[in-house]
Order: sequence, then structure tokens, then C-alpha cells
Amino acid sequence: MSQSEPVRVSILGKEYQIACPPEERADLFASASLIDERMRELRDTGRVVGAERIAVMVALNLAHEMLECQEQLKRAEQTGPARITAIADRIEQSLGTPRS
Repeated sequence: MSQSEPVRVSILGKEYQIACPPEERADLFASASLIDERMRELRDTGRVVGAERIAVMVALNLAHEMLECQEQLKRAEQTGPARITAIADRIEQSLGTPRS
């Protein structure tokens, strides 16, 4: 693992310096960009006031999205093998070759 180096990112017009290994810089910039975009969108609606409240709302929304993705992945992992077997069976029936 590489040595962390300070990296500057800007979120909602405020600069933050974060220690980050060089190989993770692109992900850090992408994450900061996503957070900045979401915070600006929420701020521009005018329904939430204050950077701290906006940050908390964005964090809650992102956490919710992450949990939904994890649940979808879990369902796909549980149903995936059975679906693959069913597809293989249909292909073999169409080709007229029995599955071994």
C-alpha cells in the first residue's frame, strides 16, 4: 500500500485537505464530486438550510441508496444460480441436448 499524500477537494465551495494514497485519488475526487453535486442540488431546492443539515441529509440519502444496492445484490446472489440453471435448461431443450 502506498503512502498517503494530502489531496485538496472542494465541497459546496469549501476546501478540504484529505490524506489519500495515490492509487485512490480518482475515487476520492469522484466521491467529492458526487457529494458536492448532491449538496448543491439539495441546497438549491431551498427546503434545507445550512451546510451541516445539507451534509447530513445527503449522507442519509447516500446511505439509503447504498443499502438498497446491497439488498438488490443479495437478492441477485440468491436467485442468480437458479436463474442460470433454468436458462441453461431452456437452451438445452431448444437444442435437443440433455444436460449432463
